[in-house]
Amino acid sequence: MTDVIGSDNTHFDFKDLVDGLNRLLRLRTTPIGMKLFESLEDMEAIPRIRRSNAIHTTDQIVGMAARNGWTVGITEADLVGDQCKTVIGLHPRNNEWLSGERYKGVWYAGPEDASAHQQAMDVVPFGQYQAMAVSPLASGRLNPPDICLIYATPAQMILFINGLQWTGYKKLEWGCVGESSCADSWGRALKTGEPSLSIPCFAERRYGGVMEDELLMAIPPGFLPKVIAGLEQLSRNGLRYPIPSYGISNDARAGLGVSYDKGSAAPS
Repeated sequence: MTDVIGSDNTHFDFKDLVDGLNRLLRLRTTPIGMKLFESLEDMEAIPRIRRSNAIHTTDQIVGMAARNGWTVGITEADLVGDQCKTVIGLHPRNNEWLSGERYKGVWYAGPEDASAHQQAMDVVPFGQYQAMAVSPLASGRLNPPDICLIYATPAQMILFINGLQWTGYKKLEWGCVGESSCADSWGRALKTGEPSLSIPCFAERRYGGVMEDELLMAIPPGFLPKVIAGLEQLSRNGLRYPIPSYGISNDARAGLGVSYDKGSAAPS
């Protein structure tokens, strides 16, 4: 997919990209970047980076950037539990982790289900990285981030995806691992380099401040220019956010006639 609808460009005007997303989608939550580092020193060299003196979930660290606008760096020692650490490659997928023992009777009925869940998760391979940082995308401090995290409502998100598919169309397919769905978003995107949509899980909403109506797109920055270009074209076609309600009882032909040639097939 990356070869089809992404970009190999590694130099971006992130403030301009964020301005475009906000103008076209009216996002409520700050778009942020996430970056993995092979050394602690490289992470701590990020301008104005904060280091926590408490133990957090990755959801909370992400929330500090997306909700508070902070630039925050962590290592394995700053995260609670092995689940958060493993998703971003700071802990191995060892036998204890793969067993899912701590989730038995909490999220899953028995050991087989708990272990199957762990096996299904997309995570960054262990051994290469020592630290991670998040920062508001517009700050440009991660320059560039490995991935961008875009929180949006379902209506905003479908238009984001429509923009992504405007050129180089490909059907986008994702899964839902259930609890620990950060594996579906930043875990999968960091592992594969593919746009990755998730339904944020209980922990992301309880600890990370994710709102009830938000979805999360984790996407490498190379895709964003084409998303915005696609959104611009869709907007010129009258397909923009907010999506106005036409009315469930009105004759649909008048509304469809604005966007489609007379006699063409209507969308479902």
